[in-house]
Amino acid sequence: MAEPEITVYGAHSCPACRNSKMFLGEHQIPYRWVNIDEDAEAERSVMEMNNGRRSIPTIVFDDGSFLVQPTAAELAAKLGLKTEASRSQYDLIVIGGGPAGLTAALYAAREAIETLVIERAAFGGQAAGTERLDNMPGFPEGVTGHELSQRLRRQAERFGVELLQVHQVTRISRRGDLHAVNTERGGQYTACSLLIATGSHYKRLGVPGETDYLGAGVHFCATCDGPFYKGKRVAVIGGGNSATEESLFLTKFADHVTILVRGKELRATRVIQEEVLNHPKIEIRLQTRVEAFLGSSARLTHLKVLDARTGQEEILQVDGVFVFIGLIPNTRFLEGSGVLLDPWGFVLTGYDLPQQGRNIVGYKTRAPYMLETSAPGVFAAGDVRMSSTKQVVSAAGEGAAAALAIREYLKRL
Repeated sequence: MAEPEITVYGAHSCPACRNSKMFLGEHQIPYRWVNIDEDAEAERSVMEMNNGRRSIPTIVFDDGSFLVQPTAAELAAKLGLKTEASRSQYDLIVIGGGPAGLTAALYAAREAIETLVIERAAFGGQAAGTERLDNMPGFPEGVTGHELSQRLRRQAERFGVELLQVHQVTRISRRGDLHAVNTERGGQYTACSLLIATGSHYKRLGVPGETDYLGAGVHFCATCDGPFYKGKRVAVIGGGNSATEESLFLTKFADHVTILVRGKELRATRVIQEEVLNHPKIEIRLQTRVEAFLGSSARLTHLKVLDARTGQEEILQVDGVFVFIGLIPNTRFLEGSGVLLDPWGFVLTGYDLPQQGRNIVGYKTRAPYMLETSAPGVFAAGDVRMSSTKQVVSAAGEGAAAALAIREYLKRL
């Protein structure tokens, strides 16, 4: 099915516009952004569509229809995203639709395990927003994250996996012999077993101005927002693989990319380091700390930075900034669930559990499976798990291993 042609009319000062853009970006839905503060003709069009009112965002679709200040549910319905499950109980519920979750789901479905996948945003997780994966086995020329994610989704659907989108899981709990999953939209689903595959998200700096300019110059996804910076100057904050890979991707659009690294050296793999060090569009500034995001007219225009070597502050002119300084596991919904986490919030499984689960409630007659959590019947795989490698191929492998362990667990019931 061809992607719809979508135009979002809005302004950088409009929080609802940022929310709509974030929704489309998270779901990997391409769109055209038109700032009516800078386009008088577009502003007139918006007012014509809204009976003289300057209502934004106004989102126009390829069939000529449009939505004004839509909720996430209204956008999901218009885009044909599946937001209702066919029933309330399953053998397995997978929370998270990235490589780990989708691989586990298709393996489970092949074993005749009735499986539901609940995903907050786009299927594919962070991998879906990756420009190109060059180290994925079986793809000698590399594969885009979007293509890999779509292949995984189609494969899961072929084996009968039910996929549910636009549902944020808020809590899991034990309900008799079953596990219950609650969502922010008021839904509750139960299953004999659960797999936590919610991945992680990028950290924020937490300095002045960062929140003020989210979506208006401050970004966390180069694939989503890089095309808006054709011919412009951008900065990337961070020195690891994500920061350097996204910097290379941004050179397709931006005229100049400055990588700001807090430490004394890059932490990326040697191959990627060599690429960025030799790229004519990339400048690397080490031992440089961002102190504030500055702007005007609700749009980011500058960064205040501190050179740790000299102690001098400097104001850098930028059109956009992309922040890649580390990951935070998506585990807030596990509060009170009995699932043990490490000090950073990652899920403990198998041999990482205290005394391998011997003193944990529920493990009286057996040890936990390798990818099982402190709550019997609840498993974890991928980036959300402590000790995971944060790589797509290993996430998929963990998903397959978790599905096979879940099969053995279900046999015991």
